[in-house]
Amino acid sequence: MKKLDYNSPVVLSLFFLSAAALLLGTITNGWTTQALFSVYRSSPVNPLTYVRLVGHVLGHANLEHFLGNMLLLLVIGPPLEEKYGSGPLALGILVTAVLSGVLQILLFPGSALLGASGIVFMMIMLASLSGMKNGKIPLTLILVALLYLGQEAYSIIFVRDNVANLMHIVGGACGTVFGYGVTPKQRLTKSF
Repeated sequence: MKKLDYNSPVVLSLFFLSAAALLLGTITNGWTTQALFSVYRSSPVNPLTYVRLVGHVLGHANLEHFLGNMLLLLVIGPPLEEKYGSGPLALGILVTAVLSGVLQILLFPGSALLGASGIVFMMIMLASLSGMKNGKIPLTLILVALLYLGQEAYSIIFVRDNVANLMHIVGGACGTVFGYGVTPKQRLTKSF
């Protein structure tokens, strides 16, 4: 009998923590989602303010929102974690979460932000950089950036919904910076 492999600890942990946050939100009729898993302007002396700076990426409004983010996360995340390592990917997620949380507080004080879409867009841009060799810019990066930024810019200007398109762009920018700044982990090879 084959054993299950927790093959991507950062990505799987993010998935299971997000699932637990969704379940808690359902059980508490949204109280935990608002108190712990959404970021919004609140008193800097409230310790939960700092929990929410990271915790907002675990919160989701409903099952559809959760599935939309998690399906992409589970497809894109494991190859990135294998390529860059768990520590660097966790750091990229943490930086993206805090940066988008701080920007949400500063730029949109009257609204809340929740969900892992900024993290997913960070991973999309990072994945599009994965073919970079010898300092050459992959054409896939240019195409993904144009399509992605074009879609987000269009949505910001013409679509009125509750989607935080600017934070998607922030996530994409974090993934691009991460892709240029972090070297893929070196594989150990045996030489005979």
